Amino acid sequence: MRVKTGTVRHRRHKKLLKQARGFYSGRRKHFRKAKEQLERSLVYAYRDRRQKKRDFRRLWIVRINAATRLNGMNYSTFMHGLKVANIELDRKVLADMAMNAPESFAKVADASKAALVK
Repeated sequence: MRVKTGTVRHRRHKKLLKQARGFYSGRRKHFRKAKEQLERSLVYAYRDRRQKKRDFRRLWIVRINAATRLNGMNYSTFMHGLKVANIELDRKVLADMAMNAPESFAKVADASKAALVK
């Protein structure tokens, strides 16, 4: 018996072309080009979901470093002081404090300094 793939293929192509919306020119209209571009795009998306975590950590460290230098320390001694003082704030929270609440960040920096003096 012969089985025609007409409806199945049409559904599969439509599904893929729907995912390719927003691509440029034939990459959204032609199945083969859209498929190639979509595979490439999904690889970038997978990679960059991991890259995003690295980028944000780097940004937080830059912000914390800038704030600690305003308080007369550098980043590494500040973080070491936090560990010694048993202050468990992650970099995301510390960076947010540095940006939006510099007076409370200054208190944390003072606690870090005090722990290093002991």
